[in-house]
Amino acid sequence: MADEDDLPEQLRIRREKRAAILNRGAQPYPVSVPRTTSLSEIRAKHKDLAIDVSTGIIESVTGRVIFKRDTGKLCFANLREGDGTELQAMFSLDKIGEEQLEIWKSEIDLGDIVSVTGEVITSKRGELSILANSFLLAAKSLRPLPVEHKPLSEESRVRMRYVDLIVRPEARSNARLRPTVMASLRNTFSSRNFLEVETPMLQVMHGGAAARPFKTFSNAYEMDLFLRIAPELYLKRCVVGGLEKVYEINRNFRNEGADSSHSPEFAMIETYEAFGDWNTMAELTKTLIQDAAKEVFGSYVVKHYDGREIDLGGKWSEISLYDAISEGVGEKVTALTTYDELKKIASKLGIKIDPKWITGKLAEEIFEHVAKDKLTKPTFVRGFPIDTSPLVRAHREIAGVAEKWDLYIEGFELATGYSELVDPVIQRERLVEQSKLGAGGDLEAMGLDEDFLKAMEYGMPPMGGMGMGVDRLLMALTGLGIRETILFPLVKPTSGDE
Repeated sequence: MADEDDLPEQLRIRREKRAAILNRGAQPYPVSVPRTTSLSEIRAKHKDLAIDVSTGIIESVTGRVIFKRDTGKLCFANLREGDGTELQAMFSLDKIGEEQLEIWKSEIDLGDIVSVTGEVITSKRGELSILANSFLLAAKSLRPLPVEHKPLSEESRVRMRYVDLIVRPEARSNARLRPTVMASLRNTFSSRNFLEVETPMLQVMHGGAAARPFKTFSNAYEMDLFLRIAPELYLKRCVVGGLEKVYEINRNFRNEGADSSHSPEFAMIETYEAFGDWNTMAELTKTLIQDAAKEVFGSYVVKHYDGREIDLGGKWSEISLYDAISEGVGEKVTALTTYDELKKIASKLGIKIDPKWITGKLAEEIFEHVAKDKLTKPTFVRGFPIDTSPLVRAHREIAGVAEKWDLYIEGFELATGYSELVDPVIQRERLVEQSKLGAGGDLEAMGLDEDFLKAMEYGMPPMGGMGMGVDRLLMALTGLGIRETILFPLVKPTSGDE
């Protein structure tokens, strides 16, 4: 924001101006102001006006004052509306009179929102403008905007997104990017006859992912509840009920670390297709991402905020998880490699080993250490350990491996897909194992969900499933960190004013 030493003084002056407005019987925050058109509509309608033209057209427009130059008999201001469109406003003594001109000079500050009524003209320099007959204050800004030579820090941008949206075009375009991507995702699903559904955020039992949940309490039911970590178990219930192709764009909550690619609250797509498998899910995922890229950029080549271009078109690479580990550590590693052997490899690599990690978790940690940063082009990493994939079908050919893939782009995991486990007897055994891990202190282990197992016992068809982070999809399209793709990410509050 403005220099800290100046801020209290500026706050005081602006509050004094607010009081002065009230004292003369005017309103610093009126219930409505004149507005007949938008700045963007004026720019579109009069884009070809010649220099120094008076149109005779009177309009009322609104905008935030982002530039102000007060001279003797003629004042200038730049107004900006929500989409970023700007228009010059001119205030001349002969048009609005001495009293109004003095009010403009003395009471209106940068950041104020105003309504200006006047003639649409072009200036002697050819600038499309509105020559004011009158103006009204729509909202007095009691805080100054950041000065151009001292922009907001990244931390301040996240904490005060409302200011970020006012001053930075990139923030506004990022905010408008998400609904464009969402519409594309829904269109792709709709074209394939998938049904969008909604499932509970408050759950009696958390499940569907390995993650630590947020816990809450229901006064009405006098029971503990969990914020969902994934919608998987409810979406699978839909498939049991005959809704064969379903998806949900949902909010998930995971009570764990936050960094450049993880947020405690995040948006996710999850989808299930009866009679599909991990291969059909890979093809669907590629189509969803490529369609979104084309909707935003007009091609499969996406342009990141730093100017780098990433080609998401064509056929995507596929590698085996255990082959990637073997290549990274320089020796053969498979799903049957023992825990002790993996422990020796991890120690050599300097990986700090959590004693609660099971064999498959250790293998995944080694993979992340040696391979994931190399996966910049879209790559499906296939064949994960079965002991870390309790809801996934065993590989039809390779022992110890589940039919699960993770999609990596730019070195981070964007999506994960499966051939789903549909045998209720094996699923019970897997969830019992998870319960034992939970009892042993694993905070990410799933519970034994009896209602879900009951649903499976009615007959769950073979199916493929997929989950993809929406925020991470935006990261892949823009190159931004997760705190920039989420409009209002969770941050720890600070004491005092910024």
